[in-house]
Amino acid sequence: MPPHLIWIAYSISNLVALLMLWACWKRPAIGRVLFLLLFAWAAWMNTTTALHTPEGYMEYAQYTFSGWYKQFIQGFFAAHAQPIVLTIATGQALIALGMLTRGPVFKLAAIGAILFLVAIAPLGVGSAFPCTLVMAVAMWQLFRRGSREWLWQAFRQTA
Repeated sequence: MPPHLIWIAYSISNLVALLMLWACWKRPAIGRVLFLLLFAWAAWMNTTTALHTPEGYMEYAQYTFSGWYKQFIQGFFAAHAQPIVLTIATGQALIALGMLTRGPVFKLAAIGAILFLVAIAPLGVGSAFPCTLVMAVAMWQLFRRGSREWLWQAFRQTA
């Protein structure tokens, strides 16, 4: 991807992260929808990319600021990209579904999202750092508040 497009995507990603933080703080139901859409889209993108062009993930090694991540991407990950990414995509799909739920299932999905978002932060520009950390804080807002309602019930209460 050309550098100017990377920086446009980077800027948009960080603006979206700030919007998601605001939504989770002021309008949690909207924040949940945004996370549902984000993780559903990521699951779909990662699944299709892993099935068709898994070698594309090796490009992330150039963006990381972690020597360990770079070695991992170029080593074990490169040799097993498809099953690793398909496993990640499954987790992302489960997080998306978890945003629809309530109680302990919702909290488990939120914890999974936070761990995932923090784990990809060392990918640097490849994960739009600090975008994922801002999103992790946004998800923490949702986790902290918990959810006693299914997503559609939460919307009825805000309407």
